[in-house]
Amino acid sequence: MMAERDEAGFTLLEMVCALAVIALLLATVLPAFPRGTSRPQLEAYALKTAAMLKADRNAAIRRETKVATELNTAAWSVRSGASGEVLQLPRDVGFRALIANQCGAQSAGTSIQFLPSGMSCGGTIYLSRPGTTLEIRVTWLTGGVEIVPGSS
Repeated sequence: MMAERDEAGFTLLEMVCALAVIALLLATVLPAFPRGTSRPQLEAYALKTAAMLKADRNAAIRRETKVATELNTAAWSVRSGASGEVLQLPRDVGFRALIANQCGAQSAGTSIQFLPSGMSCGGTIYLSRPGTTLEIRVTWLTGGVEIVPGSS
């Protein structure tokens, strides 16, 4: 006569069913979680903004006229004065700017202006997410554009 063995544990079928139920729950719940902008995405937005500023500076020199990059912090957008291209930032990215009140004898408004000489009225654009801030600095003397880590 064979002795019966009591073995504790789960069968393979029970494990597969449990994993399937967990996968179904995750598939329905995960899309409901808000997705924020990651650090690499924030860096990409900073690079796009810097590239737009550099292109506007180059256009000012080439066209021998003022070119202004418009900053709309209320709408989270940056618009190129040379091409009209608009960079739309996501709402979860902190977006603010520190720009000159005047550029020459005129009001600078909400823009960073580049002069035909390559100089600019300068300014700093801040892009942030929790734990990370990037500064896009435009030097007034040279019109140079750089991205540096900011203080949170």
